[in-house]
Amino acid sequence: MTDKELIQGLIDGDQQAAAFLVNEYQVMVYNACYSFLHNVHNAEDVTQDVFIEAIKHAGRFRLESKISTWLYRIAINRSLNFIRNNRKHRVWYEINDFFNSSKQSLEPQTEADPAEQLEQKNIIARAIDGLPDNQKIAFSLNKLEGLSYAEVAEIMDRKLPAVESLLHRARLNLQKKLKAYYEIE
Repeated sequence: MTDKELIQGLIDGDQQAAAFLVNEYQVMVYNACYSFLHNVHNAEDVTQDVFIEAIKHAGRFRLESKISTWLYRIAINRSLNFIRNNRKHRVWYEINDFFNSSKQSLEPQTEADPAEQLEQKNIIARAIDGLPDNQKIAFSLNKLEGLSYAEVAEIMDRKLPAVESLLHRARLNLQKKLKAYYEIE
């Protein structure tokens, strides 16, 4: 099914088109939501909201980009809105799964007891969460989701140099935040 046929099916209320959309993109959308929310249940809820919004507003999609790019944008916006709306009540769950499922390890290569490893992962997750939104989005999509700079630029609707700059600033900010913790005494 082409993107045009899929969107037209969604506009027409075709249940098979809706099922195809969910089956095709569910894992991608869930992973994007989870990389921001760090919680299985919240990521599942927001993922469901993403598909509801996509199906309900399929007529707004202009086929200027890929459906995956459109869904990433919705997932990021929904995830950030969820964080803003639940900032006071947000609790860190399943940090270990968050980093074990990432495509690139972000933890220091030291031997430590499990409690210390969990604490390290918690500190890194908080540092990533503390980045400005645009840096966090670019960093999460590139380092945790494994997307190329060009894909990140398309999803964020930015030029490639802007994404490169965001990623550079994100790395610098993470280095500053994590320097004290990982400095050798």
